[in-house]
Amino acid sequence: MIRQIPYYLFPRLCLAWLATALVFTSTSAVSQDLDAYATRAMKTFDTPGMAVVMVEGDKTTTHAWGVRRLGSAAPVDAHTIFPIGSNTKAFTAAALAILVDQGKLKWGDRVADRLPGFRMYDAYASQEMTVTDLLVHRSGLGLGAGDLLWFPATNRSRAELVHALRYLKPATTFRSGFAYDNVLYSAAGELIEAVSGQRWEDFVQQHVLDVLGMHDTRVSIDARVANQASLHAKMSGPVRGAGPQSVLTTVMTGDVIAPAGSLLSSATDMGRWLQVQLKHGALGDGKRLFSEAASQAMWTPQTLIPLSAGPEPLALGQPQFEAYALGLMVRDYRGHKIITHTGGVLGGISVVVIIPDRHAAFAVLVNSEDVGTLFAMRDHLLDAALGLSSPDWIANYKKIFDQGNEQALQALQASKAAFHPESGPSLPLSGYAGVYRDPWYGTATISQDKGALSLSFDRSPGMHGELEHVQYDTFRTHWATPGMEDAYVTFALHPDGSIDRMTMQAISPAADFSWDYQDLHFTPEK
Repeated sequence: MIRQIPYYLFPRLCLAWLATALVFTSTSAVSQDLDAYATRAMKTFDTPGMAVVMVEGDKTTTHAWGVRRLGSAAPVDAHTIFPIGSNTKAFTAAALAILVDQGKLKWGDRVADRLPGFRMYDAYASQEMTVTDLLVHRSGLGLGAGDLLWFPATNRSRAELVHALRYLKPATTFRSGFAYDNVLYSAAGELIEAVSGQRWEDFVQQHVLDVLGMHDTRVSIDARVANQASLHAKMSGPVRGAGPQSVLTTVMTGDVIAPAGSLLSSATDMGRWLQVQLKHGALGDGKRLFSEAASQAMWTPQTLIPLSAGPEPLALGQPQFEAYALGLMVRDYRGHKIITHTGGVLGGISVVVIIPDRHAAFAVLVNSEDVGTLFAMRDHLLDAALGLSSPDWIANYKKIFDQGNEQALQALQASKAAFHPESGPSLPLSGYAGVYRDPWYGTATISQDKGALSLSFDRSPGMHGELEHVQYDTFRTHWATPGMEDAYVTFALHPDGSIDRMTMQAISPAADFSWDYQDLHFTPEK
């Protein structure tokens, strides 16, 4: 999953009131208060490690708590690298901004004119999609559409992923609404290469990271260094996010989707990134990373995000408007405009917040999927920066996430209670074996061995496992690789008993949207 985490809740998944509001300062009293708050948040949500960087004017302070890996004493520090997930998207937008400043590209250029072979399913979108459109989630694709092209790992190239865009059916018309996606950022990476002659990784390294002195940061999610956070998740419970914390032994890999979310960075380096954002691209001595105009473009709302009422414990932070800009979101928080984005991969999450009217910013990096820790820290730090009294965000988020897990568990139990395992299947198991093809994903193979069926996603190493009959012509997966969301696999038959199609649906009601099984429509390959 490489994602923007919804405002108040994953779909799946401080002191009670401060006597005085904190401000961004390095005084020991405030540091002690922040240490106490962070420690309490991490204990509440069972979070192994976390790092924070805070920027106010020219002053940057870093804080770190916990361990890099459960079972190890090695502490998190200011140079420990974490995956930042979708906070990578702003770096891709900055890379494009640099090309715009160089006169090699315009935001309004049509992608089809600049990226040979680019094509969407819809002819109008294919012809009219601009560079800006690639970045602002208004393409007409559904939420997370096409994520299984690369998630959780794939053997296809970035060029192959971009080619597959032409087979992804839109959910809405072009530019008619907001739906978060990752795959078009991969296309943005290919566009950068087509225009500059450098792969996304090399361009970002040379023109952004090296210029800013972000020496801890790595452009590949597969990078391994000594001072690196291990990734953690709660996977042993009935739904992801419940149960004890464990180290992930299988993590996301591969750089096909790198422009959407592959960067690994430290609190120290994220401070440098936030400084240049606050200075609108200025580096000092008359030098710039990107122009003032580019900075304005990256912060300008492009696509309105529909608002829905959040739960009552979080009402104080409920935004009145929310919109997507270029790799960043623009929204309000308690009467103040903020520029923000969250990011997540399997086992690690992050948030970036910029407060323009206070010339302040901060980032929080967490080496687990504990969104309660991330959001409680975010809202607490926002209140501190704005000089506002702060509710007990830790307790409030704990209540909301506990309720969410309980509701997901109840829904899961209710669906299982309605099964009729004695009914079906309609065919002998051998009748379901064969190769199935989806227009955008490619092929999946069902095999029979020793009286059991198994399913393999042919372009996704690790996505293979046994099928268990559930009821009628529905089976369920048991993926061999830990941490993968299992799915129901349902077959529809022709009147003559032959298989017409195979569809899938995530079993857990709390499954991340990147498991976009519902978008797959497999038919037997002839």
